[in-house]
Amino acid sequence: MVVLELSEQDVNRLFRALADATRRDIVRRTLVTDISVSQLADSYEMSFAAVQKHIAVLEEANLVTKAARGRERMVRGNLVRIHQAQRLLDHFEELWRSRIERLDSLLAEDAPAPPDT
Repeated sequence: MVVLELSEQDVNRLFRALADATRRDIVRRTLVTDISVSQLADSYEMSFAAVQKHIAVLEEANLVTKAARGRERMVRGNLVRIHQAQRLLDHFEELWRSRIERLDSLLAEDAPAPPDT
């Protein structure tokens, strides 16, 4: 299934990556400014390796990119992917709103007529 420009596998990776609060926080931080892996690791009460694993999941979902800057590995949020995620969520919202409108319409058709007073 292709929803907008994302494959089903892309959608699964995206939602899996965003399902974790730490990963959402990393994305939020890296959209504001590039930040080193070391700085990110210092921000969380977990091992450096655990933060690296979170970053790897985000990279796999294309939500962040990692690049060398001197001896540091800098992480940058991918705004294009965030916009794709937003369009995907907007698409889902549109689908559900249309379903609710159809349900409201069906319920209105089946509603008994008000009694004459």
